Amino acid sequence: MATSLWILFIVIALIAGAAIGFFAARKYMMKYLKENPPINEQMLRMMMAQMGRKPSEKQVKQMMNQMNKAQK
Repeated sequence: MATSLWILFIVIALIAGAAIGFFAARKYMMKYLKENPPINEQMLRMMMAQMGRKPSEKQVKQMMNQMNKAQK
């Protein structure tokens, strides 16, 4: 009887640890991506220049706003 109780505690601890680890990692990644966005204005300008376009500041701001909306 005591052995099955220990096994139950171990299973519950593993499930709780996995859940806590998942949510902690998710929160960390959300914070990291918010502080360090994958694309910034300089990268956007460089990509548009490689496509043969000379973007205006208005176009760059519009693209950044669209990307930020899509990310949320």
